[in-house]
Amino acid sequence: MLPGPNRFAYSGIESRADFQWPEGKRLAFYVALCVEHFSYGSGGLGLSYSPGISQPNTYNWAWREYGNRVGGWRILALCKELGIPLTVLLNTECYEHCPELVQALVDAGAEIVSHGRSNSEIQNGLSEEQERQLIHSATESIKQHSGLQPAGWMSPGANPSAVTEDLLQEAGYLYTLDWPMDDQPVWMKTREGKLLSLPYPHEVNDVPMVVLHHGTAPAFAEMAIANFDEMLVQSSQQSLVYGMTLHTFIMGQPFRLQALRKLLEHIKRRDDAVWFTTAGQIAKHYAQQIAPDLNDSPQGAPA
Repeated sequence: MLPGPNRFAYSGIESRADFQWPEGKRLAFYVALCVEHFSYGSGGLGLSYSPGISQPNTYNWAWREYGNRVGGWRILALCKELGIPLTVLLNTECYEHCPELVQALVDAGAEIVSHGRSNSEIQNGLSEEQERQLIHSATESIKQHSGLQPAGWMSPGANPSAVTEDLLQEAGYLYTLDWPMDDQPVWMKTREGKLLSLPYPHEVNDVPMVVLHHGTAPAFAEMAIANFDEMLVQSSQQSLVYGMTLHTFIMGQPFRLQALRKLLEHIKRRDDAVWFTTAGQIAKHYAQQIAPDLNDSPQGAPA
Protein backbone atom coordinates (compact mmCIF):
# COMPACT_ATOMS: atom_id res chain seq x y z
CA MET A 1 0.00 0.00 0.00
CA LEU A 2 1.26 3.46 -0.87
CA PRO A 3 2.03 5.77 2.04
CA GLY A 4 -0.62 8.35 2.91
CA PRO A 5 -1.15 11.09 5.46
CA ASN A 6 -2.89 8.68 7.89
CA ARG A 7 -5.24 11.39 9.10
CA PHE A 8 -8.48 10.22 7.44
CA ALA A 9 -9.84 7.22 5.60
CA TYR A 10 -11.18 7.21 2.07
CA SER A 11 -14.87 8.02 1.86
CA GLY A 12 -16.99 8.28 -1.29
CA ILE A 13 -19.44 11.15 -1.07
CA GLU A 14 -22.45 8.95 -1.88
CA SER A 15 -22.17 6.92 1.33
CA ARG A 16 -22.10 9.56 4.06
CA ALA A 17 -24.51 10.61 6.78
CA ASP A 18 -26.95 13.25 5.60
CA PHE A 19 -27.11 16.72 7.15
CA GLN A 20 -28.36 20.19 6.26
CA TRP A 21 -27.15 23.75 6.57
CA PRO A 22 -29.27 26.34 8.42
CA GLU A 23 -32.86 26.85 7.17
CA GLY A 24 -32.67 23.50 5.42
CA LYS A 25 -30.31 24.81 2.74
CA ARG A 26 -28.00 22.37 1.01
CA LEU A 27 -25.26 24.59 -0.44
CA ALA A 28 -22.99 26.75 1.72
CA PHE A 29 -21.00 29.46 -0.06
CA TYR A 30 -18.05 31.42 1.28
CA VAL A 31 -15.52 33.85 -0.19
CA ALA A 32 -11.95 33.50 1.04
CA LEU A 33 -10.11 36.80 0.60
CA CYS A 34 -6.34 36.53 0.96
CA VAL A 35 -4.83 39.63 2.57
CA GLU A 36 -1.07 39.18 2.50
CA HIS A 37 2.20 40.99 3.11
CA PHE A 38 5.67 40.18 1.84
CA SER A 39 9.17 41.14 2.88
CA TYR A 40 10.85 43.72 0.62
CA GLY A 41 14.31 43.16 -0.74
CA SER A 42 14.97 39.73 0.75
CA GLY A 43 13.76 37.47 -2.03
CA GLY A 44 10.60 36.39 -0.32
CA LEU A 45 8.34 33.71 -1.66
CA GLY A 46 5.00 33.46 -3.39
CA LEU A 47 3.90 34.50 -6.85
CA SER A 48 6.10 36.45 -9.20
CA TYR A 49 5.39 38.26 -12.44
CA SER A 50 9.10 38.96 -12.72
CA PRO A 51 11.06 35.89 -11.60
CA GLY A 52 14.84 36.02 -11.67
CA ILE A 53 15.16 39.77 -11.14
CA SER A 54 17.75 40.66 -8.54
CA GLN A 55 16.62 42.08 -5.21
CA PRO A 56 15.11 44.42 -4.41
CA ASN A 57 12.45 43.32 -6.91
CA THR A 58 10.35 46.46 -6.61
CA TYR A 59 8.04 45.55 -9.49
CA ASN A 60 6.95 42.30 -7.89
CA TRP A 61 6.61 43.65 -4.33
CA ALA A 62 4.58 46.62 -5.57
CA TRP A 63 2.29 44.38 -7.66
CA ARG A 64 1.27 42.53 -4.53
CA GLU A 65 1.16 45.70 -2.41
CA TYR A 66 -1.53 47.07 -4.75
CA GLY A 67 -3.94 44.67 -3.07
CA ASN A 68 -3.42 46.25 0.34
CA ARG A 69 -3.64 49.82 -0.90
CA VAL A 70 -6.46 49.51 -3.44
CA GLY A 71 -7.66 46.03 -4.44
CA GLY A 72 -8.73 44.88 -0.99
CA TRP A 73 -10.84 47.99 -0.51
CA ARG A 74 -12.58 47.46 -3.84
CA ILE A 75 -13.45 43.83 -3.13
CA LEU A 76 -14.66 44.74 0.36
CA ALA A 77 -16.95 47.44 -1.05
CA LEU A 78 -18.39 45.04 -3.63
CA CYS A 79 -19.10 42.31 -1.08
CA LYS A 80 -20.67 44.81 1.33
CA GLU A 81 -22.90 46.06 -1.49
CA LEU A 82 -24.07 42.52 -2.24
CA GLY A 83 -24.35 41.39 1.38
CA ILE A 84 -21.74 38.65 1.02
CA PRO A 85 -19.63 38.04 4.16
CA LEU A 86 -15.89 37.59 3.80
CA THR A 87 -13.54 35.01 5.25
CA VAL A 88 -10.20 36.83 5.43
CA LEU A 89 -7.04 34.73 5.23
CA LEU A 90 -4.76 37.16 7.02
CA ASN A 91 -1.00 37.38 7.22
CA THR A 92 -0.77 38.84 10.71
CA GLU A 93 2.01 41.23 9.65
CA CYS A 94 -0.87 43.16 8.04
CA TYR A 95 -1.96 44.32 11.50
CA GLU A 96 1.15 46.51 11.48
CA HIS A 97 1.46 47.13 7.75
CA CYS A 98 -2.10 48.00 6.67
CA PRO A 99 -4.19 48.25 9.85
CA GLU A 100 -6.85 50.44 8.21
CA LEU A 101 -7.72 47.70 5.72
CA VAL A 102 -7.80 45.00 8.40
CA GLN A 103 -10.04 47.11 10.63
CA ALA A 104 -12.43 47.87 7.77
CA LEU A 105 -12.74 44.15 7.04
CA VAL A 106 -13.39 43.38 10.71
CA ASP A 107 -15.93 46.21 10.95
CA ALA A 108 -17.76 44.68 7.98
CA GLY A 109 -18.12 41.40 9.88
CA ALA A 110 -15.35 39.40 8.23
CA GLU A 111 -14.03 36.29 9.93
CA ILE A 112 -10.26 36.35 10.41
CA VAL A 113 -8.48 33.11 9.54
CA SER A 114 -4.84 32.84 10.53
CA HIS A 115 -2.65 32.73 7.41
CA GLY A 116 0.66 32.78 9.24
CA ARG A 117 2.72 35.89 9.81
CA SER A 118 3.75 36.51 6.21
CA ASN A 119 3.74 34.70 2.90
CA SER A 120 7.47 35.33 2.85
CA GLU A 121 7.94 32.41 5.24
CA ILE A 122 6.79 28.81 4.80
CA GLN A 123 6.38 26.51 7.78
CA ASN A 124 7.09 23.27 5.90
CA GLY A 125 10.77 22.65 6.50
CA LEU A 126 10.90 24.24 9.93
CA SER A 127 11.61 22.16 13.00
CA GLU A 128 8.53 21.25 15.02
CA GLU A 129 9.43 23.79 17.69
CA GLN A 130 10.00 26.52 15.10
CA GLU A 131 6.62 25.77 13.53
CA ARG A 132 4.95 25.75 16.94
CA GLN A 133 6.37 29.20 17.57
CA LEU A 134 5.20 30.47 14.17
CA ILE A 135 1.64 29.25 14.84
CA HIS A 136 1.76 30.68 18.36
CA SER A 137 2.96 34.06 17.12
CA ALA A 138 0.24 34.36 14.47
CA THR A 139 -2.44 33.12 16.85
CA GLU A 140 -1.48 35.51 19.64
CA SER A 141 -1.44 38.43 17.20
CA ILE A 142 -5.05 37.74 16.19
CA LYS A 143 -6.09 37.28 19.82
CA GLN A 144 -4.37 40.52 20.80
CA HIS A 145 -6.14 42.53 18.09
CA SER A 146 -9.55 40.84 18.17
CA GLY A 147 -9.82 39.34 21.64
CA LEU A 148 -10.82 36.04 20.00
CA GLN A 149 -9.13 32.70 19.43
CA PRO A 150 -9.07 32.17 15.65
CA ALA A 151 -10.98 29.06 14.61
CA GLY A 152 -9.32 28.48 11.25
CA TRP A 153 -5.85 28.22 9.74
CA MET A 154 -4.47 28.37 6.21
CA SER A 155 -0.75 27.75 5.85
CA PRO A 156 1.30 30.37 3.98
CA GLY A 157 1.76 29.11 0.46
CA ALA A 158 -0.77 26.34 1.21
CA ASN A 159 2.23 24.30 2.32
CA PRO A 160 1.78 22.65 5.74
CA SER A 161 4.27 20.27 7.29
CA ALA A 162 3.68 16.69 8.43
CA VAL A 163 2.83 17.91 11.95
CA THR A 164 0.88 21.09 11.19
CA GLU A 165 -2.51 19.53 11.98
CA ASP A 166 -1.24 18.24 15.33
CA LEU A 167 0.11 21.66 16.27
CA LEU A 168 -3.09 23.43 15.18
CA GLN A 169 -5.34 21.17 17.26
CA GLU A 170 -3.05 21.62 20.26
CA ALA A 171 -3.19 25.41 19.74
CA GLY A 172 -7.00 25.42 19.92
CA TYR A 173 -7.95 25.51 16.23
CA LEU A 174 -11.19 23.96 14.96
CA TYR A 175 -10.39 23.71 11.26
CA THR A 176 -7.78 23.96 8.53
CA LEU A 177 -8.08 25.02 4.87
CA ASP A 178 -4.92 23.22 3.74
CA TRP A 179 -6.54 20.13 2.18
CA PRO A 180 -8.48 20.75 -1.08
CA MET A 181 -9.83 17.19 -1.30
CA ASP A 182 -13.61 17.28 -0.81
CA ASP A 183 -16.87 19.20 -1.15
CA GLN A 184 -17.82 18.47 2.48
CA PRO A 185 -15.88 18.99 5.71
CA VAL A 186 -13.77 16.01 6.80
CA TRP A 187 -12.70 15.12 10.35
CA MET A 188 -8.96 14.50 10.56
CA LYS A 189 -7.07 12.62 13.25
CA THR A 190 -4.36 14.40 15.21
CA ARG A 191 -2.11 13.00 17.91
CA GLU A 192 -4.22 14.66 20.62
CA GLY A 193 -7.68 14.71 19.04
CA LYS A 194 -9.52 15.86 15.92
CA LEU A 195 -9.33 18.75 13.46
CA LEU A 196 -11.76 19.60 10.67
CA SER A 197 -10.57 19.94 7.10
CA LEU A 198 -12.85 22.45 5.42
CA PRO A 199 -13.28 22.49 1.62
CA TYR A 200 -10.93 25.06 0.12
CA PRO A 201 -10.75 25.78 -3.62
CA HIS A 202 -7.53 25.33 -5.51
CA GLU A 203 -9.48 25.51 -8.79
CA VAL A 204 -12.02 28.31 -8.26
CA ASN A 205 -9.08 30.39 -7.14
CA ASP A 206 -7.63 33.39 -8.96
CA VAL A 207 -4.01 32.27 -8.49
CA PRO A 208 -4.06 29.14 -10.70
CA MET A 209 -6.73 30.44 -13.08
CA VAL A 210 -5.42 33.96 -13.69
CA VAL A 211 -1.73 33.93 -12.83
CA LEU A 212 -0.59 30.37 -13.52
CA HIS A 213 -2.93 29.52 -16.42
CA HIS A 214 -3.18 33.07 -17.78
CA GLY A 215 -6.96 33.02 -17.73
CA THR A 216 -8.96 36.20 -18.26
CA ALA A 217 -11.33 37.69 -15.71
CA PRO A 218 -14.39 36.71 -17.81
CA ALA A 219 -13.01 33.16 -18.02
CA PHE A 220 -12.64 33.06 -14.24
CA ALA A 221 -16.22 34.27 -13.84
CA GLU A 222 -17.52 31.74 -16.36
CA MET A 223 -15.74 28.90 -14.55
CA ALA A 224 -17.00 30.03 -11.14
CA ILE A 225 -20.58 30.37 -12.39
CA ALA A 226 -20.49 26.92 -13.99
CA ASN A 227 -19.14 25.51 -10.73
CA PHE A 228 -21.94 27.18 -8.79
CA ASP A 229 -24.74 26.09 -11.13
CA GLU A 230 -23.57 22.47 -11.08
CA MET A 231 -22.99 22.36 -7.33
CA LEU A 232 -26.46 23.74 -6.77
CA VAL A 233 -27.86 20.78 -8.72
CA GLN A 234 -25.60 18.30 -6.90
CA SER A 235 -26.55 19.71 -3.52
CA SER A 236 -30.04 18.27 -3.87
CA GLN A 237 -28.40 14.93 -3.01
CA GLN A 238 -25.79 16.01 -0.42
CA SER A 239 -25.16 19.23 1.45
CA LEU A 240 -22.03 20.79 -0.04
CA VAL A 241 -19.56 23.64 0.47
CA TYR A 242 -18.59 25.99 -2.36
CA GLY A 243 -15.60 28.14 -1.56
CA MET A 244 -14.10 30.81 -3.81
CA THR A 245 -10.62 32.22 -3.27
CA LEU A 246 -9.69 35.78 -4.22
CA HIS A 247 -6.44 37.67 -3.73
CA THR A 248 -6.63 41.42 -3.25
CA PHE A 249 -3.88 42.10 -5.78
CA ILE A 250 -5.40 39.87 -8.49
CA MET A 251 -9.20 40.17 -8.59
CA GLY A 252 -8.93 43.60 -7.00
CA GLN A 253 -7.57 45.00 -10.26
CA PRO A 254 -10.18 47.34 -11.83
CA PHE A 255 -10.48 45.46 -15.12
CA ARG A 256 -11.26 42.23 -13.23
CA LEU A 257 -13.77 43.71 -10.79
CA GLN A 258 -16.44 44.00 -13.46
CA ALA A 259 -16.35 40.24 -14.08
CA LEU A 260 -16.26 39.56 -10.34
CA ARG A 261 -19.35 41.73 -9.84
CA LYS A 262 -21.29 39.81 -12.49
CA LEU A 263 -20.18 36.52 -10.97
CA LEU A 264 -21.20 37.39 -7.41
CA GLU A 265 -24.48 38.91 -8.57
CA HIS A 266 -25.31 35.64 -10.35
CA ILE A 267 -24.68 33.61 -7.19
CA LYS A 268 -26.50 36.05 -4.90
CA ARG A 269 -29.70 35.68 -6.94
CA ARG A 270 -30.08 32.23 -5.35
CA ASP A 271 -30.23 33.56 -1.83
CA ASP A 272 -33.30 31.36 -1.38
CA ALA A 273 -31.26 28.17 -1.75
CA VAL A 274 -27.74 29.14 -0.66
CA TRP A 275 -26.27 29.83 2.77
CA PHE A 276 -23.93 32.84 2.38
CA THR A 277 -21.57 32.54 5.30
CA THR A 278 -17.97 32.26 6.48
CA ALA A 279 -15.67 29.28 6.73
CA GLY A 280 -15.84 29.39 10.52
CA GLN A 281 -19.63 29.27 10.60
CA ILE A 282 -19.57 26.31 8.23
CA ALA A 283 -17.09 24.49 10.47
CA LYS A 284 -19.07 25.18 13.65
CA HIS A 285 -22.38 24.11 12.12
CA TYR A 286 -20.89 20.92 10.69
CA ALA A 287 -19.24 20.04 13.99
CA GLN A 288 -22.64 20.34 15.68
CA GLN A 289 -24.27 18.09 13.06
CA ILE A 290 -21.54 15.49 12.46
CA ALA A 291 -19.39 14.66 15.45
CA PRO A 292 -16.01 12.94 15.10
CA ASP A 293 -16.49 9.20 15.44
CA LEU A 294 -14.51 7.53 18.21
CA ASN A 295 -14.17 4.52 15.90
CA ASP A 296 -12.46 6.76 13.31
CA SER A 297 -14.99 6.24 10.56
CA PRO A 298 -14.11 8.48 7.62
CA GLN A 299 -16.62 11.30 7.99
CA GLY A 300 -17.73 11.04 11.60
CA ALA A 301 -21.18 10.30 12.92
CA PRO A 302 -24.41 12.27 13.38
CA ALA A 303 -24.20 14.44 16.49
